[in-house]
Amino acid sequence: MAFNINPVEVTTRIQQLAGRIRIARQRRGWTVAETAMRAGINRNTLTALEQGQPGVSISAYVATLWVLGLDRTLEAVADPDQDMHGKALESARRPERVRKRAVPKDEYDF
Repeated sequence: MAFNINPVEVTTRIQQLAGRIRIARQRRGWTVAETAMRAGINRNTLTALEQGQPGVSISAYVATLWVLGLDRTLEAVADPDQDMHGKALESARRPERVRKRAVPKDEYDF
C-alpha cells in the first residue's frame, strides 16, 4: 500500500510544473520518446514526470528543462537572496557587537 505523504500544496506545485513541461514539449512538436531520448531519461520517467507523479528525481526534471531550453528558469529556485525569512533568522542570530579576536601571544613562538 502506497501512502501519499506530500501536502496538498506540494502535490499541486508538482502537477503545475508537470503541466508546464508537457506544454513546452508539445509546443516544440516533440514526442515523449524523442524528448526522453534527448534528455537521457527513460520515456516512462518522462511520462511520470509529465503526469506529476511523486518520486520522479529532480535530475529528470532538470535534464528535461535543459532539453527544452528552460533550465535558466531554475536560477530563481531557492535563491538565497530572495529568502526573506532565512535572512531575517540569520540577522536575528548575529551578535549586536562584533569583537576582534585576540591573538594569543605565543601563536608564532616556535
